[in-house]
Amino acid sequence: MKTFPTLLVLSVLSAGTLFGASEDVERLKAAGEVVTEIMGTPDKAIPQDLFQKAYCVVVIPGMKKAGFIFSGKYGRGFAACRKETTGWTGPAGMRVEGGGFGLQIGGSETDLVLLVMSRKGMQGILSSKFTLGGEISAAAGPVGRDSTAQTDATMRADILSWSRSRGIFGGISLQGGTLRSDEEADTSLYGKPITSKEILSGDATAPAAADGFVGKLSQYGGEKQTK
Repeated sequence: MKTFPTLLVLSVLSAGTLFGASEDVERLKAAGEVVTEIMGTPDKAIPQDLFQKAYCVVVIPGMKKAGFIFSGKYGRGFAACRKETTGWTGPAGMRVEGGGFGLQIGGSETDLVLLVMSRKGMQGILSSKFTLGGEISAAAGPVGRDSTAQTDATMRADILSWSRSRGIFGGISLQGGTLRSDEEADTSLYGKPITSKEILSGDATAPAAADGFVGKLSQYGGEKQTK
């Protein structure tokens, strides 16, 4: 028979787990809203032809940054990749950290979207941690209805990135930033220990909470990858 102190500890742990899961579900919902809002303004959106060619998508809603000119950044969000046949995988938790992110606005929050445009970039997403601009090349993404304004550097990049802060949307440099898996978020969403590689390889059934986010990726990125 469990004693009162033991029951109290278990209750606190259970409440903490439920709070964490609720927090991750809200963040996942926010990630879907970011995609909807950004893609809802075609003249200033991510070019849809690029979206439809992407291997994976990473969305970091409300990434925090502090300071001016030289600042650190960190944020939590989710990634999903295309399945080999059709559709998208469930979301895997991701964290972005580091400095060197180009223009800084002190104390603001920024929505961040990354499109993974190559198999090499996808392998980076599947790893536990990697640095943007290292072996995985990154470039600021173009804005508009299509990607005809791309530079050669943009066309060769493994990952393209965009940000939105205080209503201003555009490509952003992420050189030197790191992306790593968020195992805490994955465990709370899927209800068991699971790796981001398992999720993004399509080996996990997406939770019901992911329907909105994955649905938006299908809406704007298509069910199948275009060439």
